[in-house]
Amino acid sequence: MPLCLLLLVFAPVGVQSDWLSISLPHRSYEGDQVVISCTGKNNGDIKRLKYFKDGYHIETYSSASSYTIRNARRGDSGSYSCKADRKFFLFIDTTEETGSKWLNVQELFPAPGLTASPLQPVEGSSVTLSCNTWLPSDRATTQLRYSFFKDGHTLQSGWTSSKFTISAISKEDSGNYWCEAMTASRSVSKQSHRSYIDVERIPVSQVTMEIQPSRGWGVEGEPLVVEGEPLVLACSVAKGTGLITFSWHRQDTKESVGKKSQRSQRVELEIPTIRESHAGGYYCTADNNYGLIQSAIVNITVKIPVLNPLLSISVPGVLPFIGDVAELHCEDKRASPPVLYWFYHENITLANTSAPFGGKASFKLSLTAGHSGNYSCEAENAWGTKRSEVVTLNVTEPPPKVRLVNGPHHCEGRVEVEQEGRWGTVCDDGWDMRDVAVVCRELGCGAAQHTPIAMLYPPAVDEALPVLIQVALCNGTEKTLAECDQVEAFDCGHDEDAGAVCEVLPSTF
Repeated sequence: MPLCLLLLVFAPVGVQSDWLSISLPHRSYEGDQVVISCTGKNNGDIKRLKYFKDGYHIETYSSASSYTIRNARRGDSGSYSCKADRKFFLFIDTTEETGSKWLNVQELFPAPGLTASPLQPVEGSSVTLSCNTWLPSDRATTQLRYSFFKDGHTLQSGWTSSKFTISAISKEDSGNYWCEAMTASRSVSKQSHRSYIDVERIPVSQVTMEIQPSRGWGVEGEPLVVEGEPLVLACSVAKGTGLITFSWHRQDTKESVGKKSQRSQRVELEIPTIRESHAGGYYCTADNNYGLIQSAIVNITVKIPVLNPLLSISVPGVLPFIGDVAELHCEDKRASPPVLYWFYHENITLANTSAPFGGKASFKLSLTAGHSGNYSCEAENAWGTKRSEVVTLNVTEPPPKVRLVNGPHHCEGRVEVEQEGRWGTVCDDGWDMRDVAVVCRELGCGAAQHTPIAMLYPPAVDEALPVLIQVALCNGTEKTLAECDQVEAFDCGHDEDAGAVCEVLPSTF
């Protein structure tokens, strides 16, 4: 019989042998890293290594290697074994397998229990929560961290102390509490059962409201407040604990004017700026979930002083020009009449006028160059006097309504004029040196020199630009082209646009 057949006949089959062995820790706890190691007499002969738990295949390696449980749990307890395919002789392989060894993963610590002292506290008292568990003696040095929770919210996380104190507990703190114990490595964590803590509250009683005015009392003993000043409504209770909800209301409409919830027996509501519409009766209520209690009604009378006079200046156009008539308006819409208004230019009095029934007063001013500067107004009534914000007015010469374009300088080119906010050209019908002289004067240029056609100043005019003047009838002495008699365009095209050449003065550059 050939040698190879003999080897096949007598080759070992996959049975338990001493060639392959398995080792694992004698004792393990939750959270440990557990290494299960299968080794052969010659690990280099191992071609494939399989690990089994409770008879089920769990991992395969192509060479000798350990199986590691990085974060052991109680469910990892069980019977472990391995099988190895190894090289037997030349090209012949055989299978070795170990016996089973039991891994027992023990509980590191039991689920904690939460205790509260006292279990039914009075509102405002101190309550201590304790998270109680224990470690085995051989793991007594394991560091645990504790967290405390209420109704899904974290109260404290990661404490090294197993106790947590609520210094002043309230009725709203009633609820389900629990705790969690966790190893510092976070490998093992367990929570306690929920414990309900019920906090006792003292109901509110004897609700009162007082007003803090700044101007004294009315003839019927009602508090007087002045519009524009603050109004304070203070609501108080003689008794009551915990979170008290204070509400302030108007007597006539029953509408709420404010609400605050505080752990206090006295709360103030401030209306920063009182208005005439705030006059009337007010009351407050208090409630800490044991029944709403209302105060007596307090009536308030409001007086209206001058608070905010506004000065506005209107001119005919967008900007103020010499010769325009400006109208100054001063108004304080809410001041009690009669109101006396004063108008000032640089703190010099221009005029004063009375508004016996309220509203605004006006003053007209024909503008000159000297009227540039700062303007203000002042309003005065029996309850106060106040100056408006300053309004600055810059009076200038009106801008020219003529221009010369496409020339070498602004004193030469095609003539364009502005009428009612739009620009257009001038026809050369009757265009002469008298017309050019007026244009030169309006632009601040020198003497009129020539009346060229506009086609000498390309590019050609945009067809969208209208021809505004057919004939300008100037006598040559006018200050502006607009002062000349004019004939509106009726049959003139841009091929007849007029041009102008003026003497260039040094000051015109």
